[in-house]
Amino acid sequence: MNTTRTLYWRRTAACALSKPIPNTRITSYSQHFSLFTRRAMSEFKLKGVTSLSLKPGDKQEVEVDGIDGAKVLLLNAGGKIQATGPKCTHYGAPLVNGVLTKSGRLTCPWHGACFNGETGDIENAPALDALTVFKVVEKDGAVYVQGDEAVIKAGRRKPNFKCSAVAGPEKLVVVGGGSGAIGTVEGLRENGFTGSITLISNEGYLPIDRPKLSKALLTDPAKVQWRDADWFKSGSVEVVQDEVVDVDLNNKTIVTKGSGKYPYTKLVLATGGTPRTLPLQGFKVLENIFVLRNIHHTKKIVDAIGEKGKKVVVVGSSFIGLEVANAVAADNNVTVIGQETVPLERVLGKEIGGGLQKALEGKGIKFYMLAGLDKAEPSATDPAKVGAVLLQDGTKLEADLVILGVGVAPATEYLRENKVIRLEKDGSLKTDENHLVAGLKDVYAIGDIATFPYYGPGSDGKYVRIEHWNVAQNQGRIVARHIINPALKAEFYTPIFWSALTGQLRYCGNSVNGWDDLVLQGDPATGKFVGYYCQGDVVVAVTSMGADPLVMKAAELIKLGAMPSKSELKGGLDLLQVPFPE
Repeated sequence: MNTTRTLYWRRTAACALSKPIPNTRITSYSQHFSLFTRRAMSEFKLKGVTSLSLKPGDKQEVEVDGIDGAKVLLLNAGGKIQATGPKCTHYGAPLVNGVLTKSGRLTCPWHGACFNGETGDIENAPALDALTVFKVVEKDGAVYVQGDEAVIKAGRRKPNFKCSAVAGPEKLVVVGGGSGAIGTVEGLRENGFTGSITLISNEGYLPIDRPKLSKALLTDPAKVQWRDADWFKSGSVEVVQDEVVDVDLNNKTIVTKGSGKYPYTKLVLATGGTPRTLPLQGFKVLENIFVLRNIHHTKKIVDAIGEKGKKVVVVGSSFIGLEVANAVAADNNVTVIGQETVPLERVLGKEIGGGLQKALEGKGIKFYMLAGLDKAEPSATDPAKVGAVLLQDGTKLEADLVILGVGVAPATEYLRENKVIRLEKDGSLKTDENHLVAGLKDVYAIGDIATFPYYGPGSDGKYVRIEHWNVAQNQGRIVARHIINPALKAEFYTPIFWSALTGQLRYCGNSVNGWDDLVLQGDPATGKFVGYYCQGDVVVAVTSMGADPLVMKAAELIKLGAMPSKSELKGGLDLLQVPFPE
């Protein structure tokens, strides 16, 4: 056998077993299969399980006898009983507490990551690694799981790239280094895209888990990056650290600040959002006034705070503003300035927003709501830095640093002078359901910069722009599937969002046309509640805290068109007891 085929079999077997096979020359398919079965088909008894009697949609977590600390999730996925890794590959949530439909969709209870219960493959963001899947057998009054010991203990697998080297004529360029960008890259290689892939990012590091920045103010790229450099190399993905300054649509070329030119046959724009600033006196000239979007921003904030005991003023009662306030409140004097009656009033309503405000006040955070800003004043000891923020009613708030959480704008500055691309009024790009930019060929837009048709309940395809982490990643996967198979119709998914506000807030759906009633169960001030947002009798969005996995159950019901009505929920219906349709 020639060297190429020998290396192919060696690589294939190593991938199947999820670890390298040293000093093994594989020269035939039969030898490959024999090696695979010899190493991967060891049997381990499942503790406390005597028969395979799970019904479709049932699941249970069980310990594996003979492997220290190992567990698997035993489940019935659409009539097939087998075992998978027991934890979500995103943040490690126990999947036994998640949601499993009768058809076999397995959803994490925390952040909405969804897996195919039969194959372990990813079906929804934000997880990037798939679950490992194992065969189970029943014999001698016991049940055994078949698999390699190390693989069972790991419970997860990185994407199985179907393309190990560039072979096709396609040249795909992704502009951006966020959730949408990595979702596109993974979706392409997982589904067999053989063209070249170039990812261009201006952040100076590999794609990161951005939500951790506002929730924990992490500053080390290595601790928040999704994949290391070797992983990108393994998928033949060229990563370029540069800033895109123009898109030449006539010649299908990307131009960067570093004078680089990158030709493409397909282009994916995923540049995310640019934090808004304030056009008020002092805010653009004084130091120690920060925005928060990337690791460079968090480093500046952390350095300005130092040890502890600083007076921190957060401008904006948005999710980002409240998450930052919550993250630094333990060791600092924190004040939040907002323009609404209560925080998050536009999204969550007065009752829930007011309850969350009370919970945050319990952590020592002070609020000035319905407040108009006047200006920022310099410090008496260092005139170059901020020393106070003044409100329009004359209130003076002393500040060692100010953090702006006043929203983001689509990061499309590099397209504003483009003579071909047309931007919407808010700076976004209008796309179809596959995220092809309107009026353009072979150009896609995803994430914060995309305005796209939403087909959730109460929407009827109205165009929206959703700034959610998992939405961007899901859109990247939709684009990848469309590039590989243009005839494939984009499948509807329910947007999911989460936030750390004294407790873990969950939210699914989208009130694109607004909502006229809220069915509230529980007390938001106590950190345990569920809220159903309704248009007439139709539920368009759901939020909760301390009630997992209710929002994830709602997301699946919305996707299936089986969400109960407002009148049913007002009658006291428990959503967790609502069965999935056959």
